[in-house]
Amino acid sequence: MSQDPNAEFDHTILDKIELSPIGALPMTPAYQDALKRLYAARQVYASANHKGGHVTARSLTSLPSFYANNLDALIAGEITDDALESSASIYDRYVQSLSTDQRTRAEANRLAVIGKTAHHRAKHGVAAIHDPMHTLFLVPGAGPNPGLPGNYLHGSVFHLGPDADTGSWIVQVHDSLDAFCEFKTPTLPDALAKLQEVIASAPFHLNELTGLDFEVK
Repeated sequence: MSQDPNAEFDHTILDKIELSPIGALPMTPAYQDALKRLYAARQVYASANHKGGHVTARSLTSLPSFYANNLDALIAGEITDDALESSASIYDRYVQSLSTDQRTRAEANRLAVIGKTAHHRAKHGVAAIHDPMHTLFLVPGAGPNPGLPGNYLHGSVFHLGPDADTGSWIVQVHDSLDAFCEFKTPTLPDALAKLQEVIASAPFHLNELTGLDFEVK
């Protein structure tokens, strides 16, 4: 039995959030104090589907992650990176997984999510350099801000530098308002291994990625 005097009540709070169609709770002090504890423990995140609502981390464990459907073949050396499933196709699969009312909002984010290559290069002071590879992924979770519709974080693996033999391979993970974490490595295999770690760790809060050697930006 747990020695935490709040454990039973906090468990009840998780149940109430999951039973509410909008992830709502009463505004009483006891409920709000419990929410603070659960947010601090990364057991509850702000809902991306309902403003002012909440979502439990345990409820997100049943959600799928979305990434190139032939990523394993790339890692195994069976295909080259230009044969990877396109980011547009990955995003299509994510959108189709959502409820009808969430799809419109997800489509409104499509350009910003898939078009991150140019944004990343601008942030790093690099312009007009071709990316050897840029692949999208989406995983359940949240950050300082709620995630995308369906409670998803989004990220990508890409390269910064004049050619594939110099510069860095980057893995970035973002919430909906562009708070993000970043991992840098000289090699693509290391970047892809880190991507696999991220996918295996979902759902999570963006700041938890510091445990996987990401830097919070």
